[in-house]
Amino acid sequence: MKKILTLLFCATVFALQANGATYDPAKKVSEIGQNLLTKNGIAVQNIKFEVTSKEVDNSNFASDRTVNISSDDLKYTGNDNEVSGVIANELGHIITGHASKSKLISSVAGAQNTSSSTVAGNLVENYTQTKQEKEADVIAVNLMANAGYNPLASIVVLTKQTQTSWNAIMGKPANADRAMNIYDYTSFAYPAKLKAGYNCNEYKNFLAYADTVLQERNANKKQADKVKKEMEKCRKNSVSKITKFKTRGAISTWDAVNGILNGTK
Repeated sequence: MKKILTLLFCATVFALQANGATYDPAKKVSEIGQNLLTKNGIAVQNIKFEVTSKEVDNSNFASDRTVNISSDDLKYTGNDNEVSGVIANELGHIITGHASKSKLISSVAGAQNTSSSTVAGNLVENYTQTKQEKEADVIAVNLMANAGYNPLASIVVLTKQTQTSWNAIMGKPANADRAMNIYDYTSFAYPAKLKAGYNCNEYKNFLAYADTVLQERNANKKQADKVKKEMEKCRKNSVSKITKFKTRGAISTWDAVNGILNGTK
């Protein structure tokens, strides 16, 4: 009996290792992407998902109905939950119309605008990008939770990425601010998901950092109340954007504006 149990254990370990070694996230993108859309009531049949090694640009989504997914981001995924995190983030950007908004602003500003080449311009750009990523992350949490995926997987994908020197000095994991925002929003909007946790070393390491943040925050009622209000606002805004996106037939507010200006809507 002992020999049989040992053989069964070895066979199970081998199967798990083989499955991990053969997991191909790129092949799961279309299936998971469609599931995210369907389970969230975004019933547009002609939306397709493509993996690209180039810089992701989804500014033409309203016309080509293609969701481009970065192959670089997929390198940090190891299961369906984590792949859904990458896809849901891109859908978050599309739903909020970040790329189409930037495209419209650039066309209005024209080639005369050179502020991005200045130090101040770079700081503003970095702040805007971080703000947009957090907004997309919140929408991603909603999409993932509704589709049956674990939104905490997004934290794992972010913290697997290369850490900046500044984060290392500060003792923070990679993309710490975004990861903490996802943690806070999941705690507020989907407490059962947070309680269930996520079983991997990367998430455990993140929790060690999150615990210190929570301890400092809980010791400051004003700060704790501020975060709660921010999460309430995030919930309201994200749900509103998703609802409007569905009502328009998978068109963001900024895509609708572009359509009106271009005479296509």
